[in-house]
Amino acid sequence: MSQKHILMVVTNGATMNNDHLAGIWLSEFTEPYEEFINAGYQVTVASPKGGESPIDQASLDDGAIPEQWHEMAELLKHTIPLAELKSVDYDGIFMPGGHGAMFDLADNEQLQQLLRDFYVADKSIGSVCHGPAALTGVLLENGEYLVSNRKLTSFTNTEEESVELVNQMPFLLETRLRKEGAIFLAKDDWQENVYTDGKLVTGQNPQSSIETAKQFLKTV
Repeated sequence: MSQKHILMVVTNGATMNNDHLAGIWLSEFTEPYEEFINAGYQVTVASPKGGESPIDQASLDDGAIPEQWHEMAELLKHTIPLAELKSVDYDGIFMPGGHGAMFDLADNEQLQQLLRDFYVADKSIGSVCHGPAALTGVLLENGEYLVSNRKLTSFTNTEEESVELVNQMPFLLETRLRKEGAIFLAKDDWQENVYTDGKLVTGQNPQSSIETAKQFLKTV
C-alpha cells in the first residue's frame, strides 16, 4: 500500500491594528507534524502565498525555538503556494492555528475549493485553535455551509477575550462558526478539547494540538 499523504496549510501571517504580528502558533504546527511523521505519513506544508509562514513570538518561550523543533520550524520558511496543489494528491488536510489564520485562511477562495474537494471525496479535514477559520464561508453544492449541523470546536470567544485580541480580529471565530450553523462545543478556557464528527476533527486551543492530530489520524 502506498504511503498516505497529508497536506498541512499554514498562515502567511498578517500585521494586526496594534502593529503586532499575527503568525502561526508554533506548537500547533510542530506537534501535529510530529504525530503525522511518526505515524508514517508523508506531509506537505503549504500556505496561501507560499514562502514563509512567520512564527508568532508569543508562542515561543523566551523568544527561542525549542531545539527539537528547529528542523520543523525551517519547513515554515519554504511552504508551497495553494495554487500549485490538487486535492487528489492528498488523503487529508490539516490547518494549524495562530492568529494569522484569521486573516488569510478565512475566506480564501483557493482553500475553500480545496476543502470542498476534500469534503466531496470524503477525505479527512482537521484543524486546531484558529485553524477552523479556514472552514468559515465554505459553501457546498447544496448551498449549505460545510460546518452546518456539524459538531466542532475552535478557539473560543472567552479565550480571545482573555488574550485581549478581540478588537484585533476580523471576526470572532466561535461566533461566526455558530452563525454558519455549527454545533459548537466548548470547554473551559485552555482545557484540552477535541471533537470528531465523521471525518471532520477540530481542537479548541494549543493544549489540544496533539490529541487533535491523533484523532485526525484515526479518520485518514
